Amino acid sequence: MNDIVQLRPEGLYCPAGKFHIDPWRPVPTAVLTHGHSDHARGGMGCYHTSAAGLPILHWRLGEQDYRPHEEGDEFRLEGARVSLHPAGHVLGSAQVRIEVDGEVWVVSGDFKRQPDPTCRPFEVVACDTFITEATFGLPVYRWPETAVVARDIARWIDHCAARGEAAILYCYALGKAQRILAELQPWIERPVYLHGAIASGVDVYRQAGVELVETRLVIDPANARAAREWAGELILAPPSAAGSTWPRRFRNYQQGFASGWMRLRGNRRRRNMDRGFVISDHADWPDLLRTIRETGAKRVIATHGDTEALVRLLNETGITAETLATRFGEDDE
Repeated sequence: MNDIVQLRPEGLYCPAGKFHIDPWRPVPTAVLTHGHSDHARGGMGCYHTSAAGLPILHWRLGEQDYRPHEEGDEFRLEGARVSLHPAGHVLGSAQVRIEVDGEVWVVSGDFKRQPDPTCRPFEVVACDTFITEATFGLPVYRWPETAVVARDIARWIDHCAARGEAAILYCYALGKAQRILAELQPWIERPVYLHGAIASGVDVYRQAGVELVETRLVIDPANARAAREWAGELILAPPSAAGSTWPRRFRNYQQGFASGWMRLRGNRRRRNMDRGFVISDHADWPDLLRTIRETGAKRVIATHGDTEALVRLLNETGITAETLATRFGEDDE
């Protein structure tokens, strides 16, 4: 097998460079695309990562042998020339460009094309083979402008206030929560309250210089209040808090969920949510197709998600496409 990137029991592997990309088992050398736990795991000998993503890895994995690289700077691993390029997914997220004997492969990791004030925008990298995620690889997934969704969240908060209710918005702790706090800046002036599981990731982004709405901890004694006094407040919490006893402290409340999965109304009903807000940190269907076209890749390998529709369409349009089973897609979105 002569493929530059191959699937091994430990994960995606580059034989020429003797390194793995986002491996799910311990290996000597790992190149990471970003800090979500389905891509960044402990136990590696060393971690090559983007310099911008280093704070997240410190937070998630603690002290390790990190080898940070600036965006676009080329480094050599054995017989491979490697560089990291912005993926637009979360703070410090990167695509991995690998060149061996003049052939170029790009492993996208997770990516999106929508503007996001909390991270660098996606950079199109020309390649021969493009390994792409397909988390939302169906034509039904098309994202609205996030600024419009942020306005809708602000209106929902006002609606809850008029009813004497708190607004609990569930979102993922790394990337999604911070993006919401950044996008809400033009729309709200009051502090946003955070579940403890959300707060530490928000601190990481603030320390990296990302501007966010003012936040406070729900459990901070200085913020103690009667249940009725939570009316009209926005509270961000992780999805794991939904269905638990945690929301009961607010007594009167509505629940919302921010995710690309909210594009399908049935998902909102199954999660027993009052509101669903379509905000995703992954590419939607049009942006998947646009990105593949812009890379100029003649071969596409689709991983995790709805791969079948994407692969079928690409093969019909003259691009050689196939799927690859990975263990990604378990942590975010």
